[in-house]
Formats: sequence, structure tokens, C-alpha cells
Amino acid sequence: MYVQIALPVPLPRLFSYRPIDGQPLPRPGTRVRVPFGAQSQVGIVVAHAEEPGLDPAKVKPVQAYLDEASLFDASLWKLAQTASRYYFTPLGLVLPQMIPVKLRKGEGSDPQPCTQWQLTEAGRLATPESLKRAPQQQRLLAYLQAGHPLEDGQVTALEFSRPALKALADKGLILAQEVLPPAPEPWPREWTLGETPPVLNPEQAVAVSAINQHRGFGCFVLDGVTGSGKTEVYLTAMAEVLRRGQSVLVLVPEIGLTPQTIARFRRRFPLPMEVLHSSVNDNERLASWQRARAGGAAIVLGTRSALFTPLPDLGLIVIDEEHDASFKQQEGFRYHGRDLAVMRAQLENVPIILGSATPALETLNNVKQGRYRHLTLAKRAGAGQPVRQILQDIRHLPLDAGLSPPLIQRIRQHLADGNQVMLFLNRRGFAPALLCHECGHLHECQRCDAFYTVHQHANLVICHHCGSQKRLPRQCPDCGSTQLFTRGVGTEQLEQALERLFPDTPSVRIDRDSTSRKGSLEAKLERIRSGEARILVGTQMLAKGHHFPDVTLVALLDVDSALFSADFRAAERLAQLYTQVAGRSGRAAKKGEVVLQTHQPEHPLLHQLLGAGYGAFAEDALTERRQAQLPPHWQLAVLRAEATQAHLAQGFIQQAKALLPKGGVQMIGPMPAPLERKAGKYRFQALLLAEDRRTLQQLLEPWLVAVSQLDSQKRCRWHLERDPQDLL
Repeated sequence: MYVQIALPVPLPRLFSYRPIDGQPLPRPGTRVRVPFGAQSQVGIVVAHAEEPGLDPAKVKPVQAYLDEASLFDASLWKLAQTASRYYFTPLGLVLPQMIPVKLRKGEGSDPQPCTQWQLTEAGRLATPESLKRAPQQQRLLAYLQAGHPLEDGQVTALEFSRPALKALADKGLILAQEVLPPAPEPWPREWTLGETPPVLNPEQAVAVSAINQHRGFGCFVLDGVTGSGKTEVYLTAMAEVLRRGQSVLVLVPEIGLTPQTIARFRRRFPLPMEVLHSSVNDNERLASWQRARAGGAAIVLGTRSALFTPLPDLGLIVIDEEHDASFKQQEGFRYHGRDLAVMRAQLENVPIILGSATPALETLNNVKQGRYRHLTLAKRAGAGQPVRQILQDIRHLPLDAGLSPPLIQRIRQHLADGNQVMLFLNRRGFAPALLCHECGHLHECQRCDAFYTVHQHANLVICHHCGSQKRLPRQCPDCGSTQLFTRGVGTEQLEQALERLFPDTPSVRIDRDSTSRKGSLEAKLERIRSGEARILVGTQMLAKGHHFPDVTLVALLDVDSALFSADFRAAERLAQLYTQVAGRSGRAAKKGEVVLQTHQPEHPLLHQLLGAGYGAFAEDALTERRQAQLPPHWQLAVLRAEATQAHLAQGFIQQAKALLPKGGVQMIGPMPAPLERKAGKYRFQALLLAEDRRTLQQLLEPWLVAVSQLDSQKRCRWHLERDPQDLL
């Protein structure tokens, strides 16, 4: 017998190895270490076979078995198989994405010994006053004397000082010991709510009743206007599931939403909850995975990748802001977290809630087809009132860092009334371009067809596409002039302008640059909630999901570029963005306003959004998509190729197109990608459209086998992405 193993390489095949002599065959779903070329790889056993598929003399033996039992339960194993086929992705790329990074590198799947700092007898007797000249040591000692465990890997995460740790050890107050973490205990089945929930309004009560009375798989679309209390519906439905002794999986789109969501869930449920997002380090992620797998987690809350967390008795899945583009993985295994969550709910035979104020058109189409059940929350919860919407024509108006005089006056008025103001600009940095006044030279990235973005605070220009950066130039490279001017406005420049216009009003900026340090996002959100910060400036991180009751004015400074995008999804994204941002205003008893600044005040999309709302837009957009034979009515995949020379990428797609069978699938292209050159590579793509999923699947599977045998595919990097969310 031979072992068929999935390895993390972009090849659509399994690899055969001989089992270790004298040992039982490794089970499917377990990890093994095997030789691969000049190195060794950690692979996952998929099956056993009597024939290796090549000369038996060339088959190498497995080096080591790393697990005794499968890392995947039956539903996750089936999910991996289904996703691999649906997304045309080798199992070797799918399976590793479903386990923590530490396991991909070959570390043990059972809890491993760790270094833990503990008090000595002298440390237990020491008083904080004895360290009054060393506040860091004092804080660390107080933490340990309060009975909190401190693992070595948590020191930085808890913002303790390494020198302080060493100083306490040198004084004999603490010592390091290797300890085995305690086995996760099953979470208590007898518990009471940590707070008294508010009384549900009739729409919320109907939604909760529909979800809780359902048994088995069912997909519920919770379509509620911003501020309608969708989270309260989640919490009430979850309480019923948790009382039955079943666990809940909750997915949110971005780390920006997790701090307040974590706090709210923990206030309501005094139960063990695991949190997984990009700021959780590899050790913490592995520990959370181990606890959840052992049945020690009642709730798992996280971003996209938390979808694959094993839960022995899953009872409900919740997807908040299901429309959000960040649920789509853009590299490697290019899956959509929302769609795979629905697949997992089917396999686990449990209900799933897709919540949003602006459901994706794909989701609304499934509602129309009768696949999903539509639950509507049309009114704001509590005392929240509909906001006043203002379309501000900024043609012929002088702009100060993107702010028009009427908007500045409105800001002054709302601040004078003791309220908060939110300004939305989806462009980070100081300015999107640097221009020479003498010769007109624009500083362009040498590796991309894009301009450098100026980051004045860091004294850098950075390409937001490939990440290349250099010091902010003082002279033009073409003519030597020192008259360099920025063009356009970013959040950094807007923040500086607000400090000048409103010197006595504290402001806070939330974007990827200002929240890169651990804990900085939570600190900024706390400044907003406490009322210390009166003006809020931000990108999409601030646009959705947050509840700031004192915000009464929201302004979108520049959305015109989305009105003329080459991407057919641009109008949908703009409609969702406007609706979500507008929903941050007037969420409590105070009356709210939303201002949309534009150079295109006659544009029909803007009038439809302000006059009829997102629902009317979605109806018209679905009709247009049907007429144009675009998703969600037609199925879409995109073949992309990139190479150091343009003709290599273009030629590969042309040869692939020649192999496509006639009829059933339309192939449009090859064409240059909208950003043709990125990171030094030329990019071409082609769209593949089919009327239904089965046709697309049946025609493209054998076609991909033929494409992978082309000689031209060796001279470029290529991939096929199904259900792409971004064509740029």
C-alpha cells in the first residue's frame, strides 16, 4: 500500500509515498513529514492506494508521522473536498489553510509545554511599595500577585517590559518554569446571562422566533437598516443555542469590528470564547484551535479564517456584514468565507444567519430563488430616527483638504451642540500623488503602473500596490526642481487640516497606518466612546458596524471615482458604502445628518440612493445584471496570468482560450488587467462566463488539466479564480 499525500504546492495532484516500515498506515487527515526535492515538507494524508502511479522504485518513504488522529472532523474534511473542487484549487493548498500556522510547520497538535513566569516565595511576600522606583516592575509584580498566569509568549501582547521581567528574575522575585497547559474543560451547561437583555421590538422578536424554531440547515438573511438591532437578534438567537449545550461560530469581516463585538458578547455570555483575527499570534491561534477542538469553547468569534475552527457540537453560524469584500481571500486558496460558511452549515445541518444592512446582490438573488429566507428589520431600534440626507454640490466651491465651506459650517454647528462628527475618506496617507511644479513630473512606482502615495508623517512615498517605498523626494528626478507639490487628499492631510480649523477640538484618525501597533485600535475606539475625541476621521475601518451614539453628522468627502469604475461591481460597492457610512449617524435619540460631497450631483445612482434607498438600487441592479449576463445570474471565473514580459502572459491566455471547447462557456479576452503592471510583472486576464454552475464546473475541470500541460504556462504565473470580487 502507498500513501497519497497533499503537499502545499500549486500542483493539481496528490503525491505517493511509501509508509514507514513496521508501522500502521497513517490515517487520512493526519500530517506526515516527507522528502520533497532537496527539502522536506509537511503534508496531509488524503488516501491510501495499491498503485503509486509511477515507478515503485522511485517512490520515497515517509520520514515521520506527526499525528495519530485526523485533524479534521467529518464535516470539515468534506468541506475541504467540496471547496477544492468548486474553487479549482489543489487540496494541497486548501487543507493547510484550515489549520493553524504552527501545525503547517509540523508542530504538535496536542498542547505543548510552555514557559510560564511564576512568583517565588519572596515574590509572594514582596510589596508593591518596594518597587516604587520601577513602575514597570511594580505593574508586573501586581499582575502575578493577583493570580494571573503569565506565559512567556504573552509578555509583549500584554504590554509588559522584558527588562522589567529580567530585573524581577534577577531579584529572585519570579522564576521561569516549563509547564503543560491544563486540558481544556467542557464549558458549563448551566449558566445565566451576564446582563439583562433589552426587550425586543416586534420585528426583532419575529426574526428570533423564526431562527430558533428552525431545526436543521436553513439560511436566514437578516436584512436590517443600520441601527435596527441586528446584533441583538444574533445574541438572543445564540442564547437559545448555548442553552441547548451547542456552540456558536460568529464571523465578522474586519479586526476593526472585533473589540466592541468581543466586549458586547462577553458582557452577555459568561462562557469561554475564543477570538481569532490577524492580530492574534501563531501561539495564541494554536492554543485557541486546541481548546475549541477539545470542546472548551462555547463561542468562536473571528474573521474569515475562523470559519475552519473545529467545534464538536456546532449549533449555529452567524455572518455579520455578510456583504463585505474582506470575506473573500485574494491569495492562494481564493475562497469566499460567506459561501463556504453556508456550505459548512449544510454539512453540519445547522442554521446560519447572514446579517447586513446592505445584502450582497448574490444573497438577494438567493432570496428571490427561494434558497434563503428573508427576515427584515425596517425600523431603527430604540429611539433611533431616520437621518437627514444632503447631496452637496462642490463644483465651483473652494475646498480645504477636501472640505467645502458648507460642510465646515455644519461641522461647527454639530460640535457646538456637543455632538461628534465623522468624516469618511477612503484614501489613507497624506496625498495620492506628488507633482513637480516646473516640469509636471508625477512620481510613479518603478514596479507598477501606479503613483506613489505621500506619507508625510513617515517622510516616505509608498506604493499601495506592491509595498515599495522610499524617502520623500526633495528634488524632481527629471529637472532637479525643488518645487514639489502634493495632489489629492488623504486621511493624514485631512487630520492636519482639522487640527488647524478646529484647534480646540480633539480628533482621532482610524486607518491601517494609524492602527498598526497592537492595542492602538482599541485605544482610539475608547477615546471615541468616552467622548474625548469629537471629530472622527477614517477609512472603511470606521465605516460599518460601530455604534457611536453621539455622532450626529457623517460626511463622505469623495466618492466620485466609484461612479466611473471599470469594475461592474463598483456601483454595488458604492451603494453599500454610502448606506453603511450614513448609518453611523443618529443612532441614539439625537437627530442625525449625512452629507455626500460630489462633483456629479446629477448622477442617477446618487439620487436613487438618497431618494429610494439601497433596496430600490438592488432591485434595479439585479435587473441590469441579468440583462448584461453578469453575476449573480451568470457564473463568472477569471483566468489571470503575470510574467516579466507582456507577450508571455498574453500568449499563455491565448493558447488557453484555443483549448476551450466551443459552446457553454464564453471567454472574453485576453485583455490587460486594469493595473497592467504590478510589482514588476505584466498582468493579463480573461473572463469566463456560463449560464449555470454545473456547465462551468463540467467544462472547466478537464480544460484546466489541458491548460496545465501547456509549455507556455511554465513561463508565467497563472491561476483561475472563481466568483471573483475584484477585477482590478
